[in-house]
Amino acid sequence: MAKKNGNGANESLEKKLWTTADKLRKNIDAAEYKHVVLGLIFLKYISDAFEEHYAKLVAGEGEYAGADPEDKDEYGAENVFFVPENARWAFIQSQAKMPNIGKLIDDAMDLIEADNATLKGILPKTFGRSNLDPQTLGGLIDTIGTIALGDEKAKSQDVLGRVYEYFLGQFALAEGQKGGQFYTPESIVKLLVEMLEPYKGRVYDPCCGSGGMFVQSEKFIESHQGRLDDISVYGQESNQTTYRLCRMNLAIRGIDGSNIKWNTEGSFLNNAHKDLKADYIIANPPFNVSDWSGELLRDDARWQYGVPPTGNANFGWVQHFLYHLKPDGGHAGFVLANGSLSSNTGGEGDIRQKLVENDLVECIVMLPKALFFNTGIPACLWFLRRGKKKRNGETLFIDASELGYMINRKNRAFESEDISKVADTYHNWLKQSEEYEDVKGFCKSATIEDIQKHKFVLTPGRYVGIPDEEDDGIPFQEKVDALTTRLREQMSQAQELDQEIKTQLAKIGIEL
Repeated sequence: MAKKNGNGANESLEKKLWTTADKLRKNIDAAEYKHVVLGLIFLKYISDAFEEHYAKLVAGEGEYAGADPEDKDEYGAENVFFVPENARWAFIQSQAKMPNIGKLIDDAMDLIEADNATLKGILPKTFGRSNLDPQTLGGLIDTIGTIALGDEKAKSQDVLGRVYEYFLGQFALAEGQKGGQFYTPESIVKLLVEMLEPYKGRVYDPCCGSGGMFVQSEKFIESHQGRLDDISVYGQESNQTTYRLCRMNLAIRGIDGSNIKWNTEGSFLNNAHKDLKADYIIANPPFNVSDWSGELLRDDARWQYGVPPTGNANFGWVQHFLYHLKPDGGHAGFVLANGSLSSNTGGEGDIRQKLVENDLVECIVMLPKALFFNTGIPACLWFLRRGKKKRNGETLFIDASELGYMINRKNRAFESEDISKVADTYHNWLKQSEEYEDVKGFCKSATIEDIQKHKFVLTPGRYVGIPDEEDDGIPFQEKVDALTTRLREQMSQAQELDQEIKTQLAKIGIEL
């Protein structure tokens, strides 16, 4: 789908669309604009799919002989959403230059929800707001109208999936700190899915954002020629607009989102799937959350390995995941802040020790910096398994902190080769394959006794060590002198920063 620009370089369809759409944004905040753009993409997709099936019904050939193209049941049987006449893209585009186009789209969303029960309460209806210029909206309609999203050819090329995911990622970048509330970078999701391999069963994410974990799970199954109906997804989200994004993200891919739940309290206070025992859990919970209402949950049944501190939700999430894994082979992969690997605050060290002693920790992966759009906090991946049948009493440590490439000045991503390197290492270790071996500086298989010697700290660097460096010909003393000079410079910079902080605090009346 790449196209040549004026300089002869390749520009993808999704990037070209984003550039055009973003130019139309003007003074609209990215957080608000994303619902406008993604809502229109959704509308175009379901309208394209409807129109293609409508044409088959009108032709009335073969199995469609005598079919009524305005009968909603004819569409549901083919997993196509029924789109009423005044919600179809042709009608919307014909009205794109009208001053009331925003209201017409809001009305169209209402009409679609009325005829499709699974979309009830999900579609955005913010197009008639006074701060959304009708000319901008008309321009967006014209831009999105240039591409086919929902016909068979587009589906086979996954045009919609690529455009939707690209736009989600770009909006997360544009929103910065807030973007991470609804989007986990694709590199991390792909790595988690490749390592977990959720071929079959129940997949659960209790902080599911826009549903990226589920979409990648489905993609994984498709790429490995599995059966999509062998998997069911369960999730929960506390932000209603993000929940709607998730439901749309699943709906456009034909994934049943009926077990994705929303409530304002969230998974800790109002667990929407109390009795669920999942085959797989895949999640990116918010890091180091202090206001998670832990003081209200001191006697909760989920805390089987120790009560998590009220000031940090990390080990509340860990134990929530474990509580919802099926006892025989339930497998979880999730992201946490690096502090979870070594912190002893509020009993966290004791909880971590019990997890290790109960042989629940299967693998820890140290991630590179700058993978996330919304935080600079260093992060890692945890993989837990209940009822381990392989590698009993062992944990694999992988240091992937040097992998990846910079996609811009602030953000890093994994190459497909990086994902394969980490995932293959894990699977070869798990299978006890001859292809696995400890690699200094990268991976190490450690026993519970090894971990005990490190006081149950799980930082991979403690186990994998430092890679051997080739002799660069620089004399040892010269290296020492260079390191000493660098250390002095860093200490001087630290002192200057310390003084600047004190000066700024003094200006607002705080003395250290």
